[in-house]
Amino acid sequence: MRLGAHVRQDNDPLGRAMELGAEVIQLFVTDPQKWDKPQPHPQAQQLRESDIDVVVHSSYQINVASLNNRLRMPSRQAVQLQAAAAGELGAFGLVVHGGHLRDGEDDAKGFENWRKLFERQADKGGFAVPILIENTAGGDHAMARTLESIERLWDAVGDFEQAGFCLDTCHAWAGGEDLVGLVERVKAITGRIDLVHLNNSRDEFDSGRDRHANLHDGHIDTDMLIDVVKAASAPVILETPADGVADDLQFLRESV
Repeated sequence: MRLGAHVRQDNDPLGRAMELGAEVIQLFVTDPQKWDKPQPHPQAQQLRESDIDVVVHSSYQINVASLNNRLRMPSRQAVQLQAAAAGELGAFGLVVHGGHLRDGEDDAKGFENWRKLFERQADKGGFAVPILIENTAGGDHAMARTLESIERLWDAVGDFEQAGFCLDTCHAWAGGEDLVGLVERVKAITGRIDLVHLNNSRDEFDSGRDRHANLHDGHIDTDMLIDVVKAASAPVILETPADGVADDLQFLRESV
């Protein structure tokens, strides 16, 4: 079990990782709020050669489920380009949010769009790294908020070897999923958890709001969070507020 955090120092992620004593780090390969193409990372070789494991988080506006061509098509391209950039860093995966549809749209078409992402890339030789689909916190038409929606999504993509799963504890809590026994219920659907985003929540259960808190500062009992980590037996990334992430990581080391 490798423990670490999302590092926000884009030009020196290794330096920050060493400060934290992280065994695994998550980073962006482009501005997460824009459609910019990834550029070569200044520490690419060092990251590939480091003992620290790397995972990349995709940009936030990606929505491969969308029925809107003007959003879905650039989303597909962004996933391919950011997966390639992740491969250049020696990353073990690219985390991509499940996405959502608009009111009145057919959910089945959204799940089918996820399948088409993998089908089309398979025809080109596959992605440079596995795509780790992350559960999300809110939205009545989200592709990966509830276990029911995750099951429908996995019916569409689960037979692709490069389809992985990232479990976010804050998102699950805010999305109305009980964390007790959640790992077992997710694995019964996906057969795997490739990464855990370990975050507390600033909001109440089933709030639909994605607002992360440090491990001791939110509404989720810390023992419940540690139980998720132990049950998942997967790499763990903290996405908690930066001021407390070092303390969160130390607590995590002492608890597992």
